[in-house]
Parts: sequence; C-alpha cells; structure tokens
Amino acid sequence: MTIHINQTAHLPDFIRLNQRWIQQYFQLEAADHALAADPEKVIRDGGYIFSLEHEGKIAGVCALFRDTPQRMQLARMAVDPAYQGKGFGWQLMEFALNYAKDAGVQSVYLLSNTCLNAAISMYEKAGFQAISKDQHPVYARCNIVMEKQL
Repeated sequence: MTIHINQTAHLPDFIRLNQRWIQQYFQLEAADHALAADPEKVIRDGGYIFSLEHEGKIAGVCALFRDTPQRMQLARMAVDPAYQGKGFGWQLMEFALNYAKDAGVQSVYLLSNTCLNAAISMYEKAGFQAISKDQHPVYARCNIVMEKQL
C-alpha cells in the first residue's frame, strides 16, 4: 500500500470514487460538478489530493482543501467498495492529518451527515468534535461540521 500526494494521473480516480460514493447515499450537487470539471483546482489553491494505491489500483482517495494557512478541510474521502473494511479510510485520514500537521496547519474540519454512523464514529475516534449540527449552506447533504485541533 502506497499513499500518493497530488498525482494528476490519479485525478480521474479521485472524481470517480467520490461521485460513486456521493451517488450511493445522496445526489451530486453543483459543487460536485464544478470539482469534477477541474479537480486540479484543489492543488492550485494550496490543497492536497491523496490517493491510496493497493496492488496497482487506486483503492481510496481523500483531499485537504485549503481554507487558510492554518486551517484546512478534510474532504472527499472515498474507498472503492471492493476495498472497504480493510482500514484504508482510516489510513488515508491519518496520513492527511499528519501531513497537515507537518505543514503547520493548526486545525482541520470536515463536513458530513449524521446519517453516516460509521463515518461519524471514525471521525470521533480520530478526535474530531462537532462544532455545528445545522444544514450546511452549500451542500444539501451535509448537516454536521466537525473539527480537530492539530
């Protein structure tokens, strides 16, 4: 297993895995279509895209979107259904959080939905705490914001 950072060759997998995950539980929204049209914008804006490769295939992805020099958003984490249950989501999240901390980031937040019990439990186990439980102004599918101090 290898985790790659900002590999443009993996951007199609980043979009594919995210859209598959979103469509499994919710519907694609305008922000999703904008990201799919230009995923490299994450990198240009100072963020990072991580791709976990296992046995020659991209098994999972996630991103850190730059909010400020000291704050980033953990976003777009998705693991291919064929690889779920192997701890890849946890490994991606830990890698991203450590990467952010090493880059001098002080806090990381994420957007999620309270109906995703396994994800919320994983985030809480990693030290994220809910800071808002309201409907998000951009994403219809998000009703919780969680944050972790690094």
